[in-house]
Amino acid sequence: MLANLGRRIGKLLFSGSCFLCRGETADILCADCDGDLPRMKGALCPRCALASPEGAVCGRCLTQTPQYDATLAALAYRFPADVLVHALKFRGQLALAPYLAELLAGCISTKNADYVIPVPLSRERLRERGYNQALEIARHLARATGTRLAAELCERRRDTPAQMDLPLTERAKNVRGAFHCPRLIAGARVAVLDDVMTTGATLDEMAATLKRAGAARVENWVIARTFPPGPAP
Repeated sequence: MLANLGRRIGKLLFSGSCFLCRGETADILCADCDGDLPRMKGALCPRCALASPEGAVCGRCLTQTPQYDATLAALAYRFPADVLVHALKFRGQLALAPYLAELLAGCISTKNADYVIPVPLSRERLRERGYNQALEIARHLARATGTRLAAELCERRRDTPAQMDLPLTERAKNVRGAFHCPRLIAGARVAVLDDVMTTGATLDEMAATLKRAGAARVENWVIARTFPPGPAP
């Protein structure tokens, strides 16, 4: 159903042309461009989704254990995945949200979360942009996975500089104390939805906040995962 919705939106808004190459298609992307997407593959750490021999928990996650318990990502953050993410995030191409949600839903094999919570924007950032791209994706993903959308369970209590504008070493400090859960969620299994995961600092802080509110497990569900220099999966 979600796939059909994405195709209908694509035909209406993009006049039956591929969003990337403008070739003829009934979907958001033509078959060739869809095939060019850098889908995640290979042996990945189940906790942070970076490359790890035999798919074991990586050394970094063993020595500096993050607050989140797992990460599922649909794509590696490189061309042309970055074009889709930027178009949704900065150019208001909301018709891409169901397509990206469909890609991520294909990575989620079982219903392993009670709630899906999009990373919230501050009031200032929301007024500036007019929408939260994570929430737009989460609306469709919740329906596709049968998971309850619960954006109200986590709030951003203060505005912070954009993570992408900061050095990697300052990102954890930038989001420290930035989130708040307005009520307890004892024993809940939570999936946090974001468009891109880089250092994981924002997701780690949000997971810590959710666990203080009683969450038993927190997973990251992300559209795209960045990788250190070198070949990505």
